[in-house]
Amino acid sequence: MHFNLKRAVGISVLPLLGGALAVGVTALPASAQTYQDTSLTAFSLTQPTTASTTGAVIIGVVSGGGARLSYTAPSGERFVSPATLTVTKTGFDATLTTNNVGRVVLTAQGHGSGTATLKFTFGSTTTGVTCTATQTVNVTETGGVLAESAKPTSVPGEKVAVSVFNNNATGAVQFSGTVTVQACPVTFSQSNLPAGLVSGNPLVPGSAYPRIYTGVGYTATDPLGSTFSGTFGLHVFGHVVVPPPPPGNFGNEVNPFGNGFDVYQQHQAVNAIIAGWTATKADPATHFIRLSGTHTGAFQYEYAPHGVGTGLCVSDPGYDAAGTGLTNGLVLRGCNTVRGSSSFRSRTARWRTWPPAWSSARTAPARSCAARPLPPHGVAPSTPGRTTPTCMGKSG
Repeated sequence: MHFNLKRAVGISVLPLLGGALAVGVTALPASAQTYQDTSLTAFSLTQPTTASTTGAVIIGVVSGGGARLSYTAPSGERFVSPATLTVTKTGFDATLTTNNVGRVVLTAQGHGSGTATLKFTFGSTTTGVTCTATQTVNVTETGGVLAESAKPTSVPGEKVAVSVFNNNATGAVQFSGTVTVQACPVTFSQSNLPAGLVSGNPLVPGSAYPRIYTGVGYTATDPLGSTFSGTFGLHVFGHVVVPPPPPGNFGNEVNPFGNGFDVYQQHQAVNAIIAGWTATKADPATHFIRLSGTHTGAFQYEYAPHGVGTGLCVSDPGYDAAGTGLTNGLVLRGCNTVRGSSSFRSRTARWRTWPPAWSSARTAPARSCAARPLPPHGVAPSTPGRTTPTCMGKSG
């Protein structure tokens, strides 16, 4: 009889056409799976359009009881030309009282009522960065009180063309932008990424489920905050991460018939019946952890559905503890905890370790493993048709 790891637990990753991955996992539930990405490939990149471009804006501040509406250039930015004010409805009496590189202020002159359009262009103070944004503000005046009648809009002065490079050496995707009309750098971020990937440039492999994703978004952002967006497809290549094995070996003790220890009806309790049944990866009732005992070749078998130890081990208490009507039988009992001492195989914990064989010269209980072959199925104490019993504890 042997300890069958291949039959009890396994994870396979099969390559398919086109480099896609089919993942078959039978040892662990799907919710417990984790993945390691090996490479990413971007495809079907779309370019930014007018509709997907958003210019940076400067937020206006109303003060003086509504008599003033001010716009201040953020740190590192400036107004590149004087602001203009166009009255669109008579009765508007506010005027530009401050109009310089750092600030634009509109001040009501009385108690007028009307509308106007304020327009200004701002850019960076950094040498060599010439990108700008032209902002339009619709202003209303009601009895000398100023307000923005709608959210300001802005149009970037530059155009951005985006490209991607699939780095075969690193498995990452590198985004770059070519800026025309004006000059400035752009940075990139991504949105609608699958879980397990983190936005960045380059976009690097992570722990996303390997498959093809569509509708992933990217955004290029200039120094002023103007954005240029598009979409792309993303092919994630990777594999299932095989978790580290539990202490000892994980699997089942299997006889030549392909049958092994089986916790009857997965009953996780003291005195639960240990039957002989087909050991499979999919059946958690046949999952055990094998730990070495204090004697050479002796092992302890802890019931461990899906690789999680329960603290219950295969034991022969010496009587019909499970109430099956048999003279005696194997059951689950609390595992010995002090290994390396006599309590690991003490008489009070009757045979929770299993040696490969006991010679006649060695003192041992009458129910030695050599006299207790594992049946093909069921809980019978012997196997019909077998002439040479095989010890359950034998490894090989």
